[in-house]
Amino acid sequence: MTDLTLREAAAQSKAWPFQEAQRLLKRYPQGKPGGSAMLFETGYGPSGLPHIGTFQEVLRTTFVRRAYEALTGENTRLVAFSDDMDGLRKVPDNVPNQAMLTEYLGKPLSRIPDPFEKFESFAAHNNARLREFLDQFGFEYEFVSSAERYGSGAFDDALKNVLRHNQAILDIMLPTLRAERAASYSPVLPISPTTGSVLQVPVEIIDADSGLIRFTDENGETVEQSALGGQAKLQWKVDWAMRWVALGVDYEMYGKDLTDSGVQSGKIAKVLGGRKPEGLIYELFLDQNGEKISKSKGNGLTIEEWLTYGSEESLGLYIFPNPKSAKQLHVGVIPRAVDEYWQFRAALADQPLDKQLGNPVWHLARANGGCEGSEAPGAGDSLPVTYGLLLNLVGVLGADATREQVWSYLANYVPDADPANHPDLDVLVTCALAYNRDFVAPTLHKRAPTATEAAALEALDSQLAQLGDDVPAEDLQTKVYEIGKDETFGFENLRDWFRALYETLLGSSQGPRMGSFIVLYGIENTRKLIAEAIAKA
Repeated sequence: MTDLTLREAAAQSKAWPFQEAQRLLKRYPQGKPGGSAMLFETGYGPSGLPHIGTFQEVLRTTFVRRAYEALTGENTRLVAFSDDMDGLRKVPDNVPNQAMLTEYLGKPLSRIPDPFEKFESFAAHNNARLREFLDQFGFEYEFVSSAERYGSGAFDDALKNVLRHNQAILDIMLPTLRAERAASYSPVLPISPTTGSVLQVPVEIIDADSGLIRFTDENGETVEQSALGGQAKLQWKVDWAMRWVALGVDYEMYGKDLTDSGVQSGKIAKVLGGRKPEGLIYELFLDQNGEKISKSKGNGLTIEEWLTYGSEESLGLYIFPNPKSAKQLHVGVIPRAVDEYWQFRAALADQPLDKQLGNPVWHLARANGGCEGSEAPGAGDSLPVTYGLLLNLVGVLGADATREQVWSYLANYVPDADPANHPDLDVLVTCALAYNRDFVAPTLHKRAPTATEAAALEALDSQLAQLGDDVPAEDLQTKVYEIGKDETFGFENLRDWFRALYETLLGSSQGPRMGSFIVLYGIENTRKLIAEAIAKA
């Protein structure tokens, strides 16, 4: 496949990353002036620990970045920007040493001690956590610290530009504020020379070209000092706009809750002589109760939690589709995401190019900058056992099941069953053991079968007693079907029969294809399950 073939397909693709890339191409039909790389940005407020909501923004932006590269063949850059000069407004619920942090309310995050006592500041700790995962996933990005840019003077010229347009920015912002807030609002937030706090006070511009400002400090004294070199920062909406202009940002997506802020920052960027970036407005992740995920509440899944119970690829798969639709994000969505990833991966190799460009695996394979051409690494691969079936096996084995025990059963189902031969499956064995231990085993309850169900189980046991261990899963599934359809047992439909199997043998209302499960668990072991169930009748 040639680059031209890929570009032609990308220009016609309806997959959302390509739709975004096509919009960005319209911004610069002839490429960015001067041959500069197209700049993508993601923003992070390090007031709390990074969560999947933070990670998804980087991943989704990367999807668009790679789609743009495929569409145009042009160079791109991705900046991960941390607003670590922001003042701490609230102590997060999910961090230690909260009393200490309370003493630093209002101080810049980069100047607050790390409550975990591992880094030089709270911001540095949270920045490191974010970068650690981005590096683990293989993202290609440039990390930029707001505190470093302000403190080094790199933003000084941009700050002077804001000071020169102070009144025009006020004209944009004041009508959007309540009267009380408007009375103290200033685009520039000075750092108190006495307390080190980020001050929300009116500011008088004395000399914009030198950066000199006047304000009333917390002790009531009038202070004249420079706004440059880290002695002030901007209100975040103004800061957002300044950053777009100063860095030359071409694309940044953000959540639906920032829609109005994006409008105001876009107007400010225009006042500053720049242009609002292109960008998608995405819906927010919700927790299992339908509430917005919050860094301070810690009510969302952490990156570490997802990777305890599912694979990296499954996380990316869950994030990929429908960014404009809200999604609930909790541990219950992980098993399906794992299996759907492998379904998409197995399908990729046989798909025509236009379908490949809509396949999440195509985009995931490029998220770390790798994979040339149309076929993703491992395209066409499939797991020999679904994650759902693996969870059923582990559920039967119990909360104390071990990795070695699971692999001994997998030998019934998987050719050359060995962790070294199936590393992806081995990862999921560990995940399944953890998922079962923490969420499945505590809820399992095998009920006693009714008299009719017991009779049907006896019939199934009789059928299994006549079979050897080499019977294919489909043949076993057929025998299970035949019993469920047998009018002798009076099941109104097959669904009732399968529910009876799941509830009496597995302790759950849902379960796997029984033929596959019987092969995996073994005929003799399955007969023991049936005997235990019948004994309860």
